[in-house]
Amino acid sequence: MNLFFQFTLFGIYKFFTNPNYRKLLWLAFLYGNRKRYKHKKLSILGYVLHVPDCRSFIWQFKEIFVEEYYRFDSVNKTPVILDCGANIGTSVIYFKKLYPNARIIAFEANPDIAKILKENLDTNKITDVDVVEKAVWMNDEGIEFGLEASDASSIYKEENKTKVPSVRLKDYLVKKNNIDMLKMDIEGAELEVLKDCKDNLSNVANMFIEFHSYLMREQNLGELITILEKNGFRYYVKANDDRNKPLVNRKIKSNPEMDLQLNIFAYRTK
Repeated sequence: MNLFFQFTLFGIYKFFTNPNYRKLLWLAFLYGNRKRYKHKKLSILGYVLHVPDCRSFIWQFKEIFVEEYYRFDSVNKTPVILDCGANIGTSVIYFKKLYPNARIIAFEANPDIAKILKENLDTNKITDVDVVEKAVWMNDEGIEFGLEASDASSIYKEENKTKVPSVRLKDYLVKKNNIDMLKMDIEGAELEVLKDCKDNLSNVANMFIEFHSYLMREQNLGELITILEKNGFRYYVKANDDRNKPLVNRKIKSNPEMDLQLNIFAYRTK
């Protein structure tokens, strides 16, 4: 089939078969050009959400509800999910729609975003979620964190630096016998945390890791992949940004502090 028609028909097919794709287009039409960091209450999928930045939420909705990055299979009717970097709760809502009886621990380091997370859970009567208002890290001594008004707060961000409380993820892995899903979107801290947890991943069935490579720092992607391989995980890697001429265009346009961002999907095979 001619590629032009193949691509065109695929878009039409998605439009008519995926209602969330249609909702995504509607969100983009209404709020895609809205000024950044303007708070808004949105009604979507039967939920009312306090959104601090519409553009950021649109991308979250695309990845979580249209492309379903966090979908996993489980025979457990009450799967245990550790949501590291829960932000305003979009991921928590998805997990609860997928498994209504899931037991979720949602970690969020940004205190302002954590308040919105709790508000969204309360407004929509979402229960069995333990919100931990701390950064996921290698210890519980606190960590310097560059705060951002939406979803890009990071230990490597230099603006708005402040010390926030932290929690050692390893302690949670040791306590839980079975973890059905470990989601990590912690803006650059993922490798250090996984290195600390590398001997305690045997009870984790599925993982999603958003890998961040900041300029002027070692990339160390191979080290992260080695941790997965040594713990019996298969993995699939997808680039977060689609960049032409990457040998010349070496920075991520939307975040020039970084040169690589990957989504890593890992599942246990042994």
